[in-house]
Amino acid sequence: MNKRGFTYIITNKPQGTLYIGVTSNLIKRIYEHKHGICEGFSKKYNLDKLVYFETFENIKEAITREKQLKNWHREWKINLIEKDNPEWKDLSIEFFKGE
Repeated sequence: MNKRGFTYIITNKPQGTLYIGVTSNLIKRIYEHKHGICEGFSKKYNLDKLVYFETFENIKEAITREKQLKNWHREWKINLIEKDNPEWKDLSIEFFKGE
């Protein structure tokens, strides 16, 4: 049985520091980022705004995409975000309404 996967980009502000990650549960992972549960780079730089994500049929595809994006130039990542999210809105707001 294949698990669905997600590749995502979070930031602290528009044009700010970027973090690219992969998960099988996007809502849970973003919750962890927002509440400082994820130790490391994202916590150190207060990265908790979901500005981009992709969904894949299995986690292996998501991991492959994560590795690809991590090798991209910063400008390419920014262009990818701004193509679908030009205002750098936090896409996770809908996940946590009423929390």
